[in-house]
Amino acid sequence: MPAYPNPDGIDIHFALIAGNDDIGDLWEAARTAEVKPGTIRVWVTRGKIEPILDGEAGQYFHLPTVRQAAAGGAKFTPADPAANSRGPHAHAA
Repeated sequence: MPAYPNPDGIDIHFALIAGNDDIGDLWEAARTAEVKPGTIRVWVTRGKIEPILDGEAGQYFHLPTVRQAAAGGAKFTPADPAANSRGPHAHAA
């Protein structure tokens, strides 16, 4: 179960019929959240969000759910931004 679940499929279906275009591919989800597409992939693998559709045509996401996940922020944000970086300098004493 993702941290930010999608609404029920029937609700999404009726919203699309009503003209509400809240479904987007990976790139649209990244633009909505103002992050890189790789970040969206990380959110999916870590269980923060899940795609509505996942098939040969790619992954499609519910954009309001992606917006909500982006506003939720990270579980842990270090006080020192350098503490979140990777590389050999992180291990130097």
